[in-house]
Amino acid sequence: MLDTRSGQAFVEFDRVQKSYDGENLVVKDLNLSIPKGEFLTMLGPSGSGKTTCLMMLAGFETATYGEIRLDGQEINNIPPHKRGIGMVFQNYALFPHMTVAENLAFPLEVRKMGKSERDEKIKRALDMVQMGAFGGRRPAQLSGGQQQRIALARALVFEPELVLMDEPLGALDKQLRESLQFEITNLAHELGITVVYVTHDQTEALTMSDRVAVFDDGRIQQLAPPDELYEQPQNSFVAQFIGENNTLAGKVTQLSGDRCVVQLDGTGEEIDAMPVNVNNVGDQTLVSIRPERVEFNPELGPDAHTLDAEVLEFIYMGDVFRTRLRVAGRDDFIAKTRNRADQHRFQKGDKVKIGWLPQDCRALDH
Repeated sequence: MLDTRSGQAFVEFDRVQKSYDGENLVVKDLNLSIPKGEFLTMLGPSGSGKTTCLMMLAGFETATYGEIRLDGQEINNIPPHKRGIGMVFQNYALFPHMTVAENLAFPLEVRKMGKSERDEKIKRALDMVQMGAFGGRRPAQLSGGQQQRIALARALVFEPELVLMDEPLGALDKQLRESLQFEITNLAHELGITVVYVTHDQTEALTMSDRVAVFDDGRIQQLAPPDELYEQPQNSFVAQFIGENNTLAGKVTQLSGDRCVVQLDGTGEEIDAMPVNVNNVGDQTLVSIRPERVEFNPELGPDAHTLDAEVLEFIYMGDVFRTRLRVAGRDDFIAKTRNRADQHRFQKGDKVKIGWLPQDCRALDH
């Protein structure tokens, strides 16, 4: 069980489980602490349990077992509108018959706020998302990106301490999505709010978050800052799910401290790796190596192992070169190199040697 609790919890899931049919658990024994002001992303494939966790926190779903606490108070039995949480969805969920200003006034009216205070907060929220001139328009008169800004303003207008976002940028085009990613992150940090963000987009999770919780099969597989998650995956699922990754199957033949030698299946060639979750000589393993850590014709010292490779495809991508190689009997091994003036451009059929630093290659579970 991965216990991700800490002393200073603003949001806390304590042994939370969720089942819809009484038999199968969609969320399995979740323990998670989120400190105040953190931007935490729940990342995972469809059906991994991330959205269910968000909906339990919002109050739209009830935990089958365990407690959810907000600022020390158990909220399992508090209805959604009394939790004081801002929500942003992928489909905007704006009232079409109301103007933008009326949409933003709604959560303030529910909280029995006076008109002058309402007007002041609406103006502030619209200015925050650069939509100050659009108060009189209806949602149908706005683009998708503008509607999502308004949905964000509506979630922030009553100044909640916690905002939940469920795939909020999923319907937008790539360029707009990227610019809004930075705006949302900056806004969250400026206002000091706590954000729980759900997505299946790994790039979005890596660029926006203070920490990322990677979900699979109803459990958190790893919880870490983005750089640690990418560079130090704890198991094969995380390594494969986060970013591009090469894997080679083999068997541990030597093991000492922070280094092991793996004999690859198929060819019997040996490589150097860092043992992450292998314990004994003879263990089967999947080694993980990021494409940008692969070195061509490497100078790694006399004891280092290198592999023979054949170039199958060379792709020019502007800032990087992407080379697909045949390595240890596999045709899907990728190496990425920066586009530099001195960087060699390979041809199909070229024979090369490749290698890497042992600490860049991780021997994970099989």
